[in-house]
Amino acid sequence: MVDFLAENNICGQAILRIVSCGNAIIAELLRLSEFIPGVFRLKDKADQQKYGDIIFDFSYFKGPEVCEGKLEAKPDLQDLDDEFRENNIEILTRFYLAFQSVHKYIVDLNRYLEDLNEGIYIQQTLETVLLNEDGKQLLCEALYLYGVMLLIIDQKIEGEVRERMLVSYYRYSAARSADSNMDDICKLLRSTGYSSQAGAKRPPNYPESYFSRVPINETFISMVIGRLRSDDIYNQVSAYPLPEHRSTALATQAAMLYVTLYFDASILHSQQAKMREIVDKYFPDNWVISIYMGISVNLAEVWESYKAAKTALNYTLDLSNIKEQASRYAAVMERVHTQVQQFLKEGCLREELVLDNIPKLLNCLRDCNVAIRWLMLHTADSACDPNNKRLRQIKDQVLTDSKYKPKILFQLLLDTAQFEFILKEMFKQMLSEKQAKWESYKKEGSERMAELADVFSGVKPLTRVEKNENLQAWFREISKQIMSLNYDDSTAAGRKTVQLIQALEEVQEFHQLESNLQVCQFLADSRKFLHQMIRTINIKEEVLITMQIVGDLSYAWQLIDSFTSIMQESIRATPSMVTKLRATFLKLASALDMPLLRINQANSPDLLSVSQYYSGELVFYVRKVLQIIPESMFTSLLKIIKLQTHDIIEVPTRLDKDKLRDYAHLGPRYEVAKLTHAISIFTEGILMMKTTLVGIIKVDPKQLLEDGIRKELVKRVALALHRGLTFNPRAKPSELMPKLKDMAATMDGFHRSFEYIQDYVNIYGLKIWQEEVSRIINYNVEQECNNFLRTKIQDWQSMYQSTHIPIPKFAPMDESVTFIGRLCREILRITDPKVACYTDQLNTWYDMRTRQEVTNSRLFSEIQDTLGTFGLNGLDRLLCFMIVKELQNFLSMFQKMVLRDKGVHDALKSLTNTVNPLKGIVANCGKVYSTAVAKTQKIWAAYLEAIMKVGQMQILRRQIANELNYSCRFDSKHLAAALENLNKLLKPMCLVSFLMSSEQLCELQEKYNGPSWKY
Repeated sequence: MVDFLAENNICGQAILRIVSCGNAIIAELLRLSEFIPGVFRLKDKADQQKYGDIIFDFSYFKGPEVCEGKLEAKPDLQDLDDEFRENNIEILTRFYLAFQSVHKYIVDLNRYLEDLNEGIYIQQTLETVLLNEDGKQLLCEALYLYGVMLLIIDQKIEGEVRERMLVSYYRYSAARSADSNMDDICKLLRSTGYSSQAGAKRPPNYPESYFSRVPINETFISMVIGRLRSDDIYNQVSAYPLPEHRSTALATQAAMLYVTLYFDASILHSQQAKMREIVDKYFPDNWVISIYMGISVNLAEVWESYKAAKTALNYTLDLSNIKEQASRYAAVMERVHTQVQQFLKEGCLREELVLDNIPKLLNCLRDCNVAIRWLMLHTADSACDPNNKRLRQIKDQVLTDSKYKPKILFQLLLDTAQFEFILKEMFKQMLSEKQAKWESYKKEGSERMAELADVFSGVKPLTRVEKNENLQAWFREISKQIMSLNYDDSTAAGRKTVQLIQALEEVQEFHQLESNLQVCQFLADSRKFLHQMIRTINIKEEVLITMQIVGDLSYAWQLIDSFTSIMQESIRATPSMVTKLRATFLKLASALDMPLLRINQANSPDLLSVSQYYSGELVFYVRKVLQIIPESMFTSLLKIIKLQTHDIIEVPTRLDKDKLRDYAHLGPRYEVAKLTHAISIFTEGILMMKTTLVGIIKVDPKQLLEDGIRKELVKRVALALHRGLTFNPRAKPSELMPKLKDMAATMDGFHRSFEYIQDYVNIYGLKIWQEEVSRIINYNVEQECNNFLRTKIQDWQSMYQSTHIPIPKFAPMDESVTFIGRLCREILRITDPKVACYTDQLNTWYDMRTRQEVTNSRLFSEIQDTLGTFGLNGLDRLLCFMIVKELQNFLSMFQKMVLRDKGVHDALKSLTNTVNPLKGIVANCGKVYSTAVAKTQKIWAAYLEAIMKVGQMQILRRQIANELNYSCRFDSKHLAAALENLNKLLKPMCLVSFLMSSEQLCELQEKYNGPSWKY
């Protein structure tokens, strides 16, 4: 019979593609759930007031004409709606495609089931597919994944948000949605009333009513549930031979059964016999389960409203049973932790010991992983609603009876991961060397027998052994027998090797060879090599597979985050702990096998995308844990800067001998040395972690350290700029200059600290400083300029924002979004032409009332010292946007007050006719002009204000350009000179090209590019 998953098996490939697609859809939903535009939640009053009239839920479909009519009646709303569309259509399309793929998935599954029933696949029916091992797994997974998709959508993307996004997409993409199955998607994904918030009530008939929105073949559902109830579809029990481990062995199947039962809720409600059977088989000792990639549920809570399920679960949730299970796992944890620590002692896990004790080691691994799994799931905060009294009591009982201590459980997890990692590496190496070693032992044993044959030949005089032709022939025959052993036929070779060992033991006894120590030694060595051959031939890949199954940590994909603080405390206390954490991260990476297996089998192009998502999530978590190292470094760094700035006086070039003691500062210098040593130890800790492949992403510890330092630098510098550059508009005089000086000192402190530390941690401090500070400033300028743009630049579109080294965003304090906006507006406030007068010769602004100096060109030097060239350039860019905005406002005003006002229009036309032609002095000019001014009086105030604002900003831009030009000549004189010469060279060339015709340019180009031209 053709393999069900063979490429030429159309039936198998069809369901495999569906399941592969299901895993990819779930990854996409999880990825998108992190990018939901906050505006669709309408949580803030500001968002409600601004967007409440253009964002609709499904009530829109009751009367779309009414809603659209309201928008068309208000041009401002229509303009806001257009802007909103331009900013969000890309992400809305991505969400819609994900929602559409969920609907397409269930449609494809239903079509596949119809094809099976109609006999489209020759010799295949639903029954025959379920009899096949791979077919049974895939059909169960297909239904299970659909349920998981729906649960993830409801948990990660709230019902109201889904509705608003679907309606927005429908309105903004009418042409595209006209041909699509928008109605079906809306029916499937309309709000269920479910909320993932703690304490929220579960809607009635949830989630069975949600699952039944698209009808699925009832026979298929019944048969899938039947298979999941009765069979071990993944053959996991073989990896867990002990009966007390059965619920762990069947945990994956239990999760699938939990989800699929909602497709036939009558079992949960009324079929007590079936529920009793299910609970006895899958949930006799556990009630918190992981359903997909660490998403956990508490059966005591979710089955509360189902009579049969609740009754069946009562024994499991009986306090005596809870006490028994918790006490048992506490005892197991204590016992196995001692064993694992014993195995991890230096020199304990040798090759001989491992080969002789494979069953013992695997049993220890099973006990460790089962205990960790049970304790992590049943003590997790996420699985217990704090508002539910019964759940709280159950959890408290577990915590008390298991003597739960998070640090001890985490230590067991660390040690188990390390133990697993060492065993896996040893087995991989032994498997790769298996044949070579076996052949080597065979050769050595055969040679020993040949040498013994020579000994009994009497040819070797020094052996003092009498000639014995029978023994000589026998040993030669044994040598031949050993050489005849075949590696490929391991079973026969193993049996024959055992017989050879027995023969060698018997020959030593029956022929009284004990008297000759040399012969005895030869026989002992030969038996030893034969024993090694048996050990080596018994190294099987099945052991690695069992370890992979037993070591699964996918249930902790989300729960592991609760141990982050313990990990970080351990690293802070012992930086070398990072090496043990590496094994834990690799163990966690085993969770990627589940979603990627079917995608890989189907050769799907989604493999890279899904791998990158899950690997990226894991690497993000690794970075989060190890971020404690840069944080600790910066804490020490701040102390160093404080000591260097305030306590240690810089030693002058010439110094009297008598004053040497005054400059020694031995205490502070010792403290600096101590802190520097601590920083280098932290660095050493992270660099001890070897380059590791986490999923498909290679994690380089040196890069990890550098990224961590960058992240901490960005966080601290961004916070300092946010807090330092805030101004009180009522302060007299302005706080601008003092705050800029303080900020410059703070930035200089950061700069000096980086310069000091770079050699101790082996990084390019100045390069990192310049790149990250420029990124912070450019990002804040970009966000500030978003206020003036119709199409905003979102964070995920920004070239300055990063997922690994994110620039923090802070809540706005005033009309400005960022510190760069506050700085710009403060400068505009103090140099406002209404209150300050600018003197061009002195480059200074004076208060028009008090005649006191307000500020001068030194202001821009201070900004240069504080924010550098990037800050000045950013200010210039922001001023450009402000100027454009003012000009747009002026043009809008001009259209309303001049072009559309007939009186003003006629007055200006009359003035134009009067003053033309422009050849002399206008007659009665006083009267002409005063009449024109009087008739157009209302436009001059707005005109004057616009001119003054634009002029003010242009003066500021000139000052910025002057400061940039000066600092460029001072700091980079060679580059400045080169640029100046290039400008001088290009000016006449540009003028010539402007004046010349296109024909002349072509002639000139041909002349200079032709073959006759010589340099």
